[in-house]
Amino acid sequence: MSESTADESNTLAPGQGDTPAAARGNWPSASELLTTMKRGDTGLAVGVLVIMTLLILPMPPVVLDMFLAVSIIFSIMVLMTGLFIQKPLEFSSFPTVLLISTMLRLGLNIASTRLILSNGHEGTAAAGNVIQSFGNLVMGGNFVIGIIVFSILVIVNFVVITKGSGRIAEVAARFTLDAMPGKQMAIDADLSAGLIDEASARARRRELEDESSFFGAMDGASKFVRGDAIAGLLITFINILGGIFIGVAQMDLSFSEAANNYTLLTIGDGLVSQIPALIVSTAAGLLVSKAGVQGAADKALAEQFTGYPKALGMSSVVMVILSFLPGLPMIPFMGLAGLAAWLAFQASNKKKDAAAVVARKEAIDAAPAPPQEPPITDALKMDELRIELGYALLPLINGKDQTAGDQLTEQIKALRRQIASDMGVIMPPVRILDNIQLASNDYIIKVKEVEAGRGVLYPNHYMVMDPAGGQVKLPGTHTTEPTFGLPATWVDGQYREDASLRGYTVVDPATVLSTHLTETIKANVAELLTYGDVQKLLKEVSGEQAKLVDDLIPTHITGSGIQRVLQTLLGERVSIRDLGTILEGVSEATGMTRNTDVIAEHVRTRLGRQICAANLAPGGYLPLIAMTPVWEQAFIESIVGEGDDRQLAMAPSKLQEFVTKVRDAFETAAQAGEVPVLLTSPQTRPFVRSIVERFRAHTTVMSQSEVHPRVKLKTIGSI
Repeated sequence: MSESTADESNTLAPGQGDTPAAARGNWPSASELLTTMKRGDTGLAVGVLVIMTLLILPMPPVVLDMFLAVSIIFSIMVLMTGLFIQKPLEFSSFPTVLLISTMLRLGLNIASTRLILSNGHEGTAAAGNVIQSFGNLVMGGNFVIGIIVFSILVIVNFVVITKGSGRIAEVAARFTLDAMPGKQMAIDADLSAGLIDEASARARRRELEDESSFFGAMDGASKFVRGDAIAGLLITFINILGGIFIGVAQMDLSFSEAANNYTLLTIGDGLVSQIPALIVSTAAGLLVSKAGVQGAADKALAEQFTGYPKALGMSSVVMVILSFLPGLPMIPFMGLAGLAAWLAFQASNKKKDAAAVVARKEAIDAAPAPPQEPPITDALKMDELRIELGYALLPLINGKDQTAGDQLTEQIKALRRQIASDMGVIMPPVRILDNIQLASNDYIIKVKEVEAGRGVLYPNHYMVMDPAGGQVKLPGTHTTEPTFGLPATWVDGQYREDASLRGYTVVDPATVLSTHLTETIKANVAELLTYGDVQKLLKEVSGEQAKLVDDLIPTHITGSGIQRVLQTLLGERVSIRDLGTILEGVSEATGMTRNTDVIAEHVRTRLGRQICAANLAPGGYLPLIAMTPVWEQAFIESIVGEGDDRQLAMAPSKLQEFVTKVRDAFETAAQAGEVPVLLTSPQTRPFVRSIVERFRAHTTVMSQSEVHPRVKLKTIGSI
């Protein structure tokens, strides 16, 4: 029974071996105490508690000497850190450091006061060797000198350094807080403009908050230094008066002996506390006055002092003049003058070297770069539209041709706006080049670098045409109008008014070329509509129509399918500007078929009003040439295949007969001054159009379903 009990008592419960010694009821071991002290927060807390004990418990002279040395070294560390930091926020803990150093000095003042008043009658070593050494060093055996020196140190610290740094901290805090909204708005503006990312914006906001907190804390921390100076002054006078009273009244010392002992100890104590205070005050002044200086203090001062060599040179001249004044020592002033002159010379050379480096860099940047061979991929680029001119036609684009009216480039800009309004597409840019291989007066219009039209222009001349189609009876060069193939004559500018009086049509060279370009674009606009253009048009659809685009693509039809439908419409010069109606028609047709030609036919039905309006005669009616039932039946019987594979298989002789009848009918209508459309049934319209476009590309072929009910009709003839 007893054995079992003993074994259980020696057995540790789970986790019991890790329980701290204090929890087990024992004092902590040395290793545990050292581990605890290594933690930064614990060490700082212990240090603050030690400072608090200095205010209450007495301290031996040896321990006081050690703490006084710590105070001096600590103040020097603070000063050196303030000198070498790049910007004030790198020493953001300075207000806390200032409070701790102030409390340390006050605690040491109280501890030394206790020793001075208690043991001052024993001699000047009563408060430790540090205080005795500082007192002997400053006083030199005369306590009056010590009092004066100590008073001067207090005045310098309290009136000059502490008051100035406190004022700087106060103004910096106020200005920093006032500037915070503007700086915050600047960060938000940079983020919105894309100049910085979200992480950079957060870092800048955090730095702005730290800066405002730092200068606000420095404004309050400067009061610690000021209070420390006042407390040191009061403690010194209390120690002198109290020590003399205790020495004379209680310790039976003579007044002279008591004054010597207690004054030396008090002044030594005051110096030991005021010198660290002066050092920390200087560090505070350096820190708050560093707000507008970047970099370490030595580099910033050296760079700014040597930035103006003339100032150093003038200082050297002044010191040379002072050295010759009667009574002034020449050697110090001449030495300083030589040093200032040497610094001015070095700074001037450095400035010249920097300017030379900048000049060389600017010269290198301004020098023309060697021509680089264009990448091979440039050979793959293709111009959608190009005009090539002979050398005699270059005045059309540089404005030197006074008879050309508007410059060709201005007319092309107007043409692009007109195409966008009439056809609903943005025409690609036109590239204009000179071609020395062309005749001097020739030009070529190319679509995707393939010739689509050419003609001849004569600068300083006008093209004159007879509206009746006859030959112009004016001296000049007879030619053919390049766009419509009508007879025309190039006449000199002096015959312009004569041609207008005779009723002829007079056109300048730039207008001839722009008209030819317009018809070429309309004839090839379907080919110029690329997939990218269609995507841009679809992205610009707004409102409910945008939802329709999302429903259509790609569920019912692809983007290339939309492109094919639009190209089919443009191929017959049907404007696609009403893109909303076109998309609605596509949506309806895709429920029945995926054939883009069939979808385009259905869309034409939805655009019936627009197609009729585009072909109305000046009298407000729609002139028609209708196909007779005989030809309708002939076309229907010639269609072979089913569904999407339907094709026209009409005999060549029959086709030739149809072509002849169509040509005769339209020529008869033209003689009557009409420009009719060819009306067919919906079933035969695509096949009739495929035949008619080969010999009358500009003739409109409409189905009966495309005729709007409210349009007035006029039948010109039949086939």
